[in-house]
Amino acid sequence: MIKQEILNELIPITEEERAILDGAGVDKSIYTTHGGSVIRHKKLLSDGRLIRVRAHTRFVHFPEHTHDYIEAVYMCSGETTHIINGKELILKEGELLFLGQNARQEILPAGEGDIAVNFIIQPLFFDKTLEMLGAEETPIKSFLLRSLLDGVNQGYLHFKVSGVLPVQNLIENLIWTLIHNTSNKRNINQTTMGLLFMQLLNHTDRLAYESREDRAIMEILRYIEGNYKDGSLTEAARLLHYDFYWLSHEIKNRTGKTYTDHLQEKRLSQAAFLLKNTGLSVEEIALAVGYENKSYFHRIFTARYGTSPRKYRTNISE
Repeated sequence: MIKQEILNELIPITEEERAILDGAGVDKSIYTTHGGSVIRHKKLLSDGRLIRVRAHTRFVHFPEHTHDYIEAVYMCSGETTHIINGKELILKEGELLFLGQNARQEILPAGEGDIAVNFIIQPLFFDKTLEMLGAEETPIKSFLLRSLLDGVNQGYLHFKVSGVLPVQNLIENLIWTLIHNTSNKRNINQTTMGLLFMQLLNHTDRLAYESREDRAIMEILRYIEGNYKDGSLTEAARLLHYDFYWLSHEIKNRTGKTYTDHLQEKRLSQAAFLLKNTGLSVEEIALAVGYENKSYFHRIFTARYGTSPRKYRTNISE
């Protein structure tokens, strides 16, 4: 459960909620321009800020809307019911929901004990996160961040992480520094978000999925993470109980890349990591990531990184 000190900051009924309890509906002027259905970051962020946290407004039904920013909702206590892209989702205590910029969201009224916080986040805020995750270039990372940062996507991520203490601690730290005027808070908050995503990438088994197709994509990306050296789509389809041709089509359709593209991306990023951090020879690294043909490995590595494996290692050490 979230620390009581934070809950004490969030429990009091706000002026907006008091007006709702007195019979008013949603005051759209707080969130939108000209009464539209797109919640605007300029209404909620000021002074060049890239992120803000605010208590979720209770007692009222929010009709379907989208955002021109990335929203994260963290459930401090109780639960809230969301309808995302037409599907009902119940966010329970300790769970975290990220919404891409064009995801369609409707929220049913929350009770007094249903305490949630909304993070209003501009995409630029994730620059530090991307920098921190750069050394861990993986298909899963690319897929998750694309679902949020791609302006044309309607993605969302629902992490059921209520029992994961490191995640809970990082979220609490983020809420605390945003509520209070902590010095150097932009750097602190961006670093905390980067650490949070590093933890979440270790808990993709806690993701709730919108559809069978979404589950299949995440399962195949996890398979690649653990079997990039000698795995195959045929084996993955058998182990995960999917039709080979259906799975191949869904990977391409939903990620824009084939299984082979994802496999090669993982192999080459792992090779780059080994070049940076070990004394293994280039030939040993090629074999370690699944390439027996040294010439082919040199060719595709150079195409990916713009330099040969040996020069890549030399440039890193300079």
